[in-house]
Amino acid sequence: MAQVEKRGGLLRKSSASKKPLKEKVVLMYDEIFMTEDPSKCSPRFWEELFLMKVNLEYLEGKLESLDGEELMKIKDNINCLFQHCIQALGEDHPIRVVNALQTLCALIRGVHQKNKSTSGFDIINMLMGFDKAELCMKNLMESLDSLLCAEGSESLKSLCLKLLLCLVTVTDNISQNTILEYVMINSIFEAILQILSHPPSRREHGYDAVVLLALLVNYRKYESVNPYIVKLSIVDDEATLNGMGLVIAQALSEYNRQYKDKEEEHQSGFFSALTNMVGSMFIADAHEKISVQTNEAILLALYEAVHLNRNFITVLAQSHPEMGLVTSPVSPAPTTPVTPLGTTPPSSDVISSVELPLDADVQTSNLLITFLKYSSIVMQDTKDEHRLHSGKLCLIILTCIAEPMRHRKKAADKNLPCRPLVCAVLDLMVEFIVTHMMKEFPMDLYIRCIQVVHKLLCYQKKCRVRLHYTWRELWSALINLLKFLMSNETVLLAKHNIFTLALMIVNLFNMFITYGDTFLPTPSSYDELYYEIIRMHQSFDNLYSMVLRLSTNAGQWKEAASKVTHALVNIRAIINHFNPKIESYAAVNHISQLSEEQVLEVVRANYDTLTLKLQDGLDQYERYSEQHKEAAFFKELVRSISTNVRRNLAFHTLSQEVLLKEFSTIS
Repeated sequence: MAQVEKRGGLLRKSSASKKPLKEKVVLMYDEIFMTEDPSKCSPRFWEELFLMKVNLEYLEGKLESLDGEELMKIKDNINCLFQHCIQALGEDHPIRVVNALQTLCALIRGVHQKNKSTSGFDIINMLMGFDKAELCMKNLMESLDSLLCAEGSESLKSLCLKLLLCLVTVTDNISQNTILEYVMINSIFEAILQILSHPPSRREHGYDAVVLLALLVNYRKYESVNPYIVKLSIVDDEATLNGMGLVIAQALSEYNRQYKDKEEEHQSGFFSALTNMVGSMFIADAHEKISVQTNEAILLALYEAVHLNRNFITVLAQSHPEMGLVTSPVSPAPTTPVTPLGTTPPSSDVISSVELPLDADVQTSNLLITFLKYSSIVMQDTKDEHRLHSGKLCLIILTCIAEPMRHRKKAADKNLPCRPLVCAVLDLMVEFIVTHMMKEFPMDLYIRCIQVVHKLLCYQKKCRVRLHYTWRELWSALINLLKFLMSNETVLLAKHNIFTLALMIVNLFNMFITYGDTFLPTPSSYDELYYEIIRMHQSFDNLYSMVLRLSTNAGQWKEAASKVTHALVNIRAIINHFNPKIESYAAVNHISQLSEEQVLEVVRANYDTLTLKLQDGLDQYERYSEQHKEAAFFKELVRSISTNVRRNLAFHTLSQEVLLKEFSTIS
């Protein structure tokens, strides 16, 4: 007897030339695509349909193959199928529920794919009919809410979330997806929170739930009142917020782990030996190979949590016991298809994976440190436009983190050997400053980086928190950045207003000069600030010469350069006051080159005669505003995430095999 093969909804006899036989479910689909009501001739048609294993590929392909006119002819049958799917969701029989959920996925995607050029209202009419749309969507959302909140099958919950992600992402621009109006009216916000606050559900579905919430928050966020934004902003339940933080931390930790693994691969074996022999000529290639797909979807979720919910700031430093670190991984995770932007959920062994600490001697498991590690890796290479945008998002998140910090009281220093987390943020900013001085200068990222430092200093000054940090590294990085701007003046001015950045850097020094005695750790730290300014006086002199030249010319940079000229007044006063005294000290004591301690001695002895001008507004900054400054960036970001989440919902991710094993008996 000939073997039977199944291909594209057809049953073939491999050795025979007979006409292939169609699966029963495919024959039933074909009846739906006729103009007649399929239940007229077969009263049990809909009941039988949902007992049949869904053929997603055939159903979706059939919908896409019809033109608009042909689709309109079978609109009544499509509406009927949609309504019967929703009815089946309320049945006790799990097989019917599974098949109904998968059929809805195919219907929504197939009709949207076919009607890309038409308005959202036409799609609503095609799926449900205008007159029944409100009731249909109310029943659908209530059923999904019940399934997500029930204590039943985890596989069913997973499929519900897949359907919701399918519904949200069928259009690239989610704000043009009119069906989401019904998702706004019939909220599933509480169901998402329940998943995040319940550890077993969170482990299974946390990633999809967090991504779904991040996307829903971005539906028409600038045009109307989005209930998901309102509700997310007032969440104060500790278990829920910690659950959300844990999901985000695990996803970022997985990225860090993948990077570490790739880095270790390249540091061993033939490649490493070859690099050692021939020097650094292969280093650029090595960094390129170590590149790991970033995860904008989870970064968006972190951004929305930090930006919208002021209670979330405490989660950043919360240690998660579920992220307990072990030295050996658990069984390998099942392989998942690689997708653009890394929107695939993290592998299941991430909870026990070893993290990549900033300090090699310390392993940590809080969200902020994990995020800083992630940012450090992403910011290594911003030449690629995608990674540039990813780095920008990291800096926007840090900007949002830096602002609420001023609301928090100073915590008691229980562990003196441990540095405050703000030091890790400053480390990352210094690292960025010193590693991105290049021809393709990322001006936007540099401005954001300096803004983060400025906001942190404003907090230190306001709360009079004396931070034990290696401030010289920051001062040195800032001066080197000024030198880079000056040495590349012509090239950079062709593309950027470098004086905006120069003014910000000079004002950081002015902040230290004016208020440093309130937040620098010791009086000697303040002395060291003056030492650095005096030691590097040539750089400040050159900057003054450059801005003076441009501010006295009638060119386009006159006003911008003039602001820097005025901002340099105190730095120049320090240089002009102390330099003659240092030279005099050297001459009197017959010393050709003074040591640092000798210069500091002169500085300490001559503070009293130094006159500085009071500069206003140094500790003021413009509050972060997404709508006014970043709306275009986030619209494009969400479009990109939506496209890639949709791609990740491929046929095999909706496979019934796992589900049918779970419900192997039909009662």
